[in-house]
Amino acid sequence: MKTILAEAEIKVKEKFISISPCLNERSRRIWAATEAKSIGWGGIAVVSRATGMDHKTIQKGITELNIQDRLDSDCVRKEGGGRKKLTVSCPDVIKDLESLVEPVTSGDPESPLRWTSKSTYKLADELKNKGHQIGQRSVCELLKTLGYSLQANKKVKEGNSHQDRNAQFEYINEKIKRFQESNQPVISVDTKKKENIGNFKNNGREYHKKGKPCEVNVYDFKDKNLGKVAPYGVYDITQNKGWVNVGITNDTAEFAVESIRIWWQEMGSIKYQGTKEILITADCGGSNGYKVRLWKLELQKLANELKMTINISHFPPGTSKWNKIEHKMFSFISQNWRGKPLVDRATVVNLIGNTRTNKGLEIRARLDENLYKKGIKVTDKEFQTIKLEMCDFHGEWNYKIHPNNNE
Repeated sequence: MKTILAEAEIKVKEKFISISPCLNERSRRIWAATEAKSIGWGGIAVVSRATGMDHKTIQKGITELNIQDRLDSDCVRKEGGGRKKLTVSCPDVIKDLESLVEPVTSGDPESPLRWTSKSTYKLADELKNKGHQIGQRSVCELLKTLGYSLQANKKVKEGNSHQDRNAQFEYINEKIKRFQESNQPVISVDTKKKENIGNFKNNGREYHKKGKPCEVNVYDFKDKNLGKVAPYGVYDITQNKGWVNVGITNDTAEFAVESIRIWWQEMGSIKYQGTKEILITADCGGSNGYKVRLWKLELQKLANELKMTINISHFPPGTSKWNKIEHKMFSFISQNWRGKPLVDRATVVNLIGNTRTNKGLEIRARLDENLYKKGIKVTDKEFQTIKLEMCDFHGEWNYKIHPNNNE
């Protein structure tokens, strides 16, 4: 008898593997019940072992085979049958879940999840502590129902917006147009993020043989010998050409103006011969900030050397990403060296200098090994020597520095 039942189990298992994908919940139990009845004594146990279905489910199918208890042809379950939804059996689960996901606004400020990861596993554990019988998968479904999804941080907040922010944008735009129409240089300047030099991880990916990634140091501690570099960029908006001065010491106003000076000597003077004015657009902070006295004093020296009037327009506070150099030049430099460790200063200069785009962007770069001291103070007497002309609209952001004939 045991041999007969074992053979029957094998046959039922083979049938089930073949037919199971075509069955729904009801047809599966009816089929299992039919097989069990055809085997006779011990049939329910045989089918259960072969299919993994519960004995009660197979017995229910046998009951449904009776004409009096058979469901309508389109029904899978009796009305109201099956497990109740979690939100019905535990009506408070939604409220408790929301209090854990948003503890600051709708829950206990001392919630244990306030300062920890809001993973579905942790949420499920906390709900269990509150008396709910729930698993991680059910938490996922409930969050989806409530309109939640996994979200990364998104950079959208620029800080407090100045009331004349848009007006300043329009002012800069019109000024750039005027300079371009008269073939006068317009440059966008800024310092790119400082970079650690050494065999460190650099964000991004590049192609290597499978299983053979570029191996870098585990920790990104600054190398005392190699240090960091500060790439100061000058972007010619009209010509779509760039210059980067790679400094090895401090990002100061002296360094910023020296970068502009070298750009003019190497690139600007060739393209803009005979020009009398230049327009610089810059952020409102950093080494070229509108409040930095040394920035203006160094620009005065440059104006005297070039015998040119230097026009400066700063972007309003909190709008540094609007500066053209950010998305017209720096972004392409980052793409060009993605996934490549910046092992030495020469590598940085070469990677920057080989940045190209299909729209004609070309960048030249050099290493600036000069030492720039921090903390240089500009006295009132020195500041008064600057031939500074404030523009009518926001003179603190828009001003001119004329050559000083007394120098």
